[in-house]
Amino acid sequence: MEYLIRPDEHNNDTAHRCFLCPLGCGADRAAERGACGVGCFDPKETPDPYTAALVARAARHYYEEPPISGTRGSGAIFFSGCNMACIFCQNHDISRASKGRLTDPSSLADIMLRLEELGSHNINLVTPSPHTELLLSAIPLARSRGLTVPIVYNTNSYEKVETLKRLEGLIDIYLPDLKYRSPVPAKKYSGRSDYFEIASKAVLEMQRQCGVLEQDENGIAVRGVIVRHLVLPGSVDEARGVLDFIHDNMPLETHISLMSQYTPMGENLPRPLERRLLRREYRRALDYCISLGFTNVLAQEMTSAESAFTPEFNGFFE
Repeated sequence: MEYLIRPDEHNNDTAHRCFLCPLGCGADRAAERGACGVGCFDPKETPDPYTAALVARAARHYYEEPPISGTRGSGAIFFSGCNMACIFCQNHDISRASKGRLTDPSSLADIMLRLEELGSHNINLVTPSPHTELLLSAIPLARSRGLTVPIVYNTNSYEKVETLKRLEGLIDIYLPDLKYRSPVPAKKYSGRSDYFEIASKAVLEMQRQCGVLEQDENGIAVRGVIVRHLVLPGSVDEARGVLDFIHDNMPLETHISLMSQYTPMGENLPRPLERRLLRREYRRALDYCISLGFTNVLAQEMTSAESAFTPEFNGFFE
């Protein structure tokens, strides 16, 4: 297996290069930011830049899928940084900027415990991929201190299978996006022409680890996978391609979250991303999903396409 954090042979024994994600940028986070925007931490504030992260928000979140948010909310921890470049990103305030509270394994474990204490159904790690080394330390530490709720790994799926394998046994629920089937829109909208090649393998690894979603007597997720697909304007065929992949490679019982919540964010978006998703577009995608025989489809109302559902990234324990 390839080393994911490895010594820099051309520098010194203390410098390390990051190869956690498919970008393989090789950044030394002690001195520079990686392609994901993570790094360049002050050594006076953290002795190990690979077990540190900026947390932009930690609070109960009520706008995930019903099995995740339930009635008491999901304990969402929003990390700063992202290894994709989606031009329509709703979380651009933190995905492309270094913003938040610096955390190490101990402080992150404390955040998890506080979110459970507030009543959260789970701990929801949002955009966690650049922070694998931190999670490998923080999750066992939180468990040892009494954390009992499931851990949710909420990801864009642009992940290395090797990295995901290191998390096996620590993650209870995977909540992956499967954004595109074709390289052209993946490159045009997110800057990653190899997205599907990478993400499809990652989602299958998540399925191998956790299986079909299991829920308790109240319908709250306890283990498994929910695959998300955001239907984009003018992209019903793309949705069909993603659904075909799931149909051909995963059980029909797989929980699919087919989302209508696309909201134009940012300036100078190309057509047709400058407009909202049309009701008839979403209906066509949903009808196709149902026609494939999936038995657990989570659909959204068109009223979900509101910027008000995007949190402000300045809160802890609200």
